[in-house]
Amino acid sequence: MRWTRGVLAALAVGALFGGPAGCGSGDGHGRADGVSASPVGTLLDEADEEGRPYRDVAEKGAPEIGIEVQPASADSWNVRLTVERFRFSPRGTPAVPVAGHGTAHLFVDGRTVVRLRTTEYHLAARLVPRGTHHVTARLYADDGTVWAVHGEPVESTADITASAAGPTPDQAGPAPQAPPGATGSAPPAAGEGAE
Repeated sequence: MRWTRGVLAALAVGALFGGPAGCGSGDGHGRADGVSASPVGTLLDEADEEGRPYRDVAEKGAPEIGIEVQPASADSWNVRLTVERFRFSPRGTPAVPVAGHGTAHLFVDGRTVVRLRTTEYHLAARLVPRGTHHVTARLYADDGTVWAVHGEPVESTADITASAAGPTPDQAGPAPQAPPGATGSAPPAAGEGAE
């Protein structure tokens, strides 16, 4: 009977000091926000324009994105994204893929404009010169991989036509400057949640 008391005493001490070893929040199997950080999907050989690999997930439960672009004034556009089964990750999120989390990258005619952590963005006219353009929003995991379903990136494209006289694509000027406190490798433009 002596071993029974010893085991019970050990369990009581373990419970008093936070439970058994290896079961704490820092064991690498979760994040502080309670979301599992286990590997998600399958990395494919396909990659985006910048060489970021596709992370293929099952269609059921996969994130989705929609895009709407409307003129805001003679010199700008409002971009509104709609997402399903997806949450934008805040700055400082670990570079670990978590199902349905990450950022959206905004492209104009295949050129990266900004990385977003919100659903709304104000697009400057100088990035959309006169003519018809394709504005695409694509979802990325926190590790920079592209969310994909059946080998196709999770993205949405809107075609817009800028009719006001403006610079040609070659005269569009330099990429926009980052707002104070912004980070990221994509050339940012003004807007809430932009990097």
